[in-house]
Amino acid sequence: MMTHSKVRVWLVACLSISLAACGITAPRGNAGYANLDSPGMFDTDRTTSLSIGPTLLRFASAHIDDDPETKALLKSLDGVRIKIYEVNGDGDRVARDLVRMGQKLQGDHWAPVMLVNEGGERTQMFAKSSSRGIQGLIIVSADESEVVMINVMGDIKPTHFKDVMMALNVDQAPDVQLAAVD
Repeated sequence: MMTHSKVRVWLVACLSISLAACGITAPRGNAGYANLDSPGMFDTDRTTSLSIGPTLLRFASAHIDDDPETKALLKSLDGVRIKIYEVNGDGDRVARDLVRMGQKLQGDHWAPVMLVNEGGERTQMFAKSSSRGIQGLIIVSADESEVVMINVMGDIKPTHFKDVMMALNVDQAPDVQLAAVD
């Protein structure tokens, strides 16, 4: 006979599997998915973890009528994962862990495309490309008190970079200039 706690665990497991299968959460099998490790298990506490899959992104795009750029961006995405950590330990060790994370991402064919060090805050962006174009973006922003990691998955056009940065509320998103390709 199952106890109430075992039944609850079983129901949560079934619900999690069904939500992941129906596109509510970001897909792990996507080419733009990155396994973002904790920036320091003993030095940080995760305060937020959000995973948005294609079903919710398509739903959101269907309800945007007055902003065609954002609508197109949402339709092109397969998932967005956001993790926020509070730094409560050795900030220098967290910074070293983030450097190692960047090296690991580069080893997994993520190309560094941006690095900004300003006023004690470090922001990095990595992109993963394939023959079809950019399949994923990772943005990691950290200061002495907080680490924010964002993984955007889908068919991302370079013209969407500014839209992605604005949608993710990244201050002073740079203008993207496209070079002519022959």
